[in-house]
Amino acid sequence: MSAPSSVQYQFPLQSLNTFGIAASARAYLRVTKKEQLLGVYADGAWAALPKLVLGGGSNVLLTGDFDGLVLHIALEGKAVVGGDERHHFVTASAGENWHAFVQWTVDQGLGGLENLSLIPGTVGAAPIQNIGAYGLEIKDVFHSVTVFDPASGETRVMDGAACRFGYRDSVFKHEGKHLIILDVTFALPRQWTPNLRYAELAAEPDLTSPRKIADAVIAIRRRKLPDPAVIGNAGSFFKNPVVPGAQCMALLARFPDMVHHAQPDGSEKLAAGWLIDQCGWKGRSLGAAGVYPKQALVLVNNGGATGADVVALAKAIQADVRARYGVLLEPEPVFI
Repeated sequence: MSAPSSVQYQFPLQSLNTFGIAASARAYLRVTKKEQLLGVYADGAWAALPKLVLGGGSNVLLTGDFDGLVLHIALEGKAVVGGDERHHFVTASAGENWHAFVQWTVDQGLGGLENLSLIPGTVGAAPIQNIGAYGLEIKDVFHSVTVFDPASGETRVMDGAACRFGYRDSVFKHEGKHLIILDVTFALPRQWTPNLRYAELAAEPDLTSPRKIADAVIAIRRRKLPDPAVIGNAGSFFKNPVVPGAQCMALLARFPDMVHHAQPDGSEKLAAGWLIDQCGWKGRSLGAAGVYPKQALVLVNNGGATGADVVALAKAIQADVRARYGVLLEPEPVFI
């Protein structure tokens, strides 16, 4: 098997996933230019190997060693690339650190992304998950994405409609999951107004600029969420479940304090953290995996946890929530 000279073998992945799970890859390639992808997929022997595309590793749970080639996307670069009468267009390469990129846009005097400060991961991962926080989702500020299609060897640009964004969802989790994101372009408003739809953020004083909102979001997240550099985690582990309005009404009859948010289509979004907390899981551990004491939605690696430990904890939580509320919690991270 011919290989790019920069391929490494039996490569440890513990530092490449924010859960800090110890696992290894049969082969590993740090991708710093698109031509490396073209080379890998043009070589028949390499093309046949299973592939795992990794960015910041902030939305994956490694449940064992990976018997294939890890493509670690480390493409760099960012720039204001133009605009129209309403928007500035800003492009960032897929390997750029998301939080650093958001802070860079704010430092350029560009508002629009500040509510998504301090989210771990890379720019390339943001559209896949349609990441969101504090009243904003990627789809709200998205322009286009450049992808590499291994099946055809071609590079193409996709607009928002082609990405089919949904709640923590996109085409990249379905029939487009083979596509590799190279860069993302955002449409940031020329006429900025503060996004204060999230009540906890709106309660902060003096939110009169993108920088002040970014700083407030950073402070809130640091109060509530663990730093992956200190304690392994992948942020929110479960999606907030969306249920029919009638099911929500029936639950409210039994649990009047249940947190819920009406959706435009008549459904209701429940707060997964509240459900987990009510089942008594906040601060509890199962083996080396546990639930963060300050936020029941976050599962953590208390030290030496395996992927199996985290899966066992997640399943126990799912079972308790389903038994009490009849609601199935869906994990956010991708299990590898």
